[in-house]
Amino acid sequence: MDLGLTGKVALVTGSSRGIGRGIATRLVEEGADVVLCARGAVGLEEAVGAVRGPGRAHGVVADVATPEGVHDAVAAAAGAFGRLDIVVNNVGGSGARTIDEMDEADLTGVLGRNLVPALAVSRAALPLLRERGGGVIAMIASIWGREGGGSPGYNVAKAAEISLAKAMAGDLAKERIRVFSVAPGSTLFPGGSWERRVRDDPDGMAAFVERELPWGRFGTVDEIADVVAFLVSPRASWVVGTCVVVDGGQSRSF
Repeated sequence: MDLGLTGKVALVTGSSRGIGRGIATRLVEEGADVVLCARGAVGLEEAVGAVRGPGRAHGVVADVATPEGVHDAVAAAAGAFGRLDIVVNNVGGSGARTIDEMDEADLTGVLGRNLVPALAVSRAALPLLRERGGGVIAMIASIWGREGGGSPGYNVAKAAEISLAKAMAGDLAKERIRVFSVAPGSTLFPGGSWERRVRDDPDGMAAFVERELPWGRFGTVDEIADVVAFLVSPRASWVVGTCVVVDGGQSRSF
C-alpha cells in the first residue's frame, strides 16, 4: 500500500532512539522528509546517519521542554525543507513510582517532560500547518494514560496527552488539521526502561511477560512505527481525535 507520504515533511520529537527513532525511520522509508529532534548531539547524529530511504533526514539538537528548544525544533523543519505537514510528539518520561514518593515537584516535572512539550510543539507548529491548508499532529501517549498501571505522575501526564489530543482535534478539524493519540504498550528497545528491567531482574520480567502480555513478548519499535506511519498518512484521513492502542492485548480497558 502506498501511504502517500512522499514529499511530506514531518517533525518527530524525541527521535534519537526508541519509538521516536523508529517512527522517523519508517517515515523516511515511506518517502517523507523528516526532522529528527533530541537533546543529545551524539545520539542524534548517529540516528540521522543510520536512516535510509527515499526521503531525507535532518537533525536538530533541541530540548522541547524549553521555549527555546520548541522554537528551534519547529524552525528546523521550515529551514531544512521549507514547510511542515506532520508533527509527532514523542518526548516523555516517568517519575516517582508511588503516591508516597510523589510530591508536587515530581508531578510538575513529569508533566513538563510529557504534556507541556506536546502542547508547546503543537502550538508552535500550527502556523506552518495552516500555511499548508492542513496537516497532522500525533501524540505518542501510553496505555497507562487509559487505565491504571504505571507510576502515578506518568498516568496523569499520559491521560492528559490523550485528553489534549481529543480537545485539539475538535478545535482544529475545521482547518483540516487531524489530531489523535497513540497508546503503545510495553515496548522493548535498546536503552529503554524495559531493557534495563529485563537486565536487572530477568526472572521478574519473565513473570511479568507471562502474567501481563497475552502475546507472550514485549512489543517492538517497528510495530509501533508501522501503525503511526499509517495514521499520519492520507490513508487514515478519517482518524480524528481518537486514541489508537498498540499493545498486543496488554491493556484491559475497552
